[in-house]
Amino acid sequence: MRKLIANEDRPDALATSLEARVAGYDWAAIHQELNGFGCATLPRLLSPGECRALSSLYAEEEHFRSHVVMARHGFGKGEYRYFKYPLPDILGGLRTALYPRFAGLANTWNEAMGFDQRFPATHDAYLEQCHKAGQLRPTPLLLQYGAGDFNCLHQDLYGDLVFPIQVAILLSEPGKDFSGGEFCMTEQRPRMQSRVEVVSLRQGDAVAFAVHNRPVQGTRGSYRVNLRHGVSRVRSGTRHTAGIIFHDAK
Repeated sequence: MRKLIANEDRPDALATSLEARVAGYDWAAIHQELNGFGCATLPRLLSPGECRALSSLYAEEEHFRSHVVMARHGFGKGEYRYFKYPLPDILGGLRTALYPRFAGLANTWNEAMGFDQRFPATHDAYLEQCHKAGQLRPTPLLLQYGAGDFNCLHQDLYGDLVFPIQVAILLSEPGKDFSGGEFCMTEQRPRMQSRVEVVSLRQGDAVAFAVHNRPVQGTRGSYRVNLRHGVSRVRSGTRHTAGIIFHDAK
């Protein structure tokens, strides 16, 4: 299974496989969910074997550029590691395959919110923009939580260029590897109370969600809401998650 993580022999075959996997989703329905609620699930994006292989990389420091212990920074409890380039093939392939599925929606959102930035059709072209702006550090990451750990509500921004949608993939099996630890999201609406979304995932499922802002249609046109995401307290066991952020960091 490690060859799916570092596929030196047939990286093009893996990329083609991931493209086909991503193409198999009902993207009109996913966009509708993102427009309506700020998040959408992609069931079984990774197989159990792929999840285990990816989560096993956490202990191998050579794959990562940095290690963050959340409690040291007030981020919560738990820890995560940012990958360095080159990314593991499966993460890099998913980042490339998923980006075009969100780019059109991201442009629609920015237009509705009055933002000038528009996103190119391919992820390579977008990364070129990030790197020209000084955002050179890769942002895909692995997160690890133990019993009692949690992730405070936050936003993954990292620089002036922000792609407005990101993806998290649950690598562990709820009820077997861990309990608790639900993905949570809040949406702050102007002059209204915040709305909360809790997304239940199984191993290999992914959730796509708004990073920072998204437009909401009101009676007088579109208005902007502010979103934050986090993870509730893990009750028992160990929970691993992979995060795919499409912009790079300064």
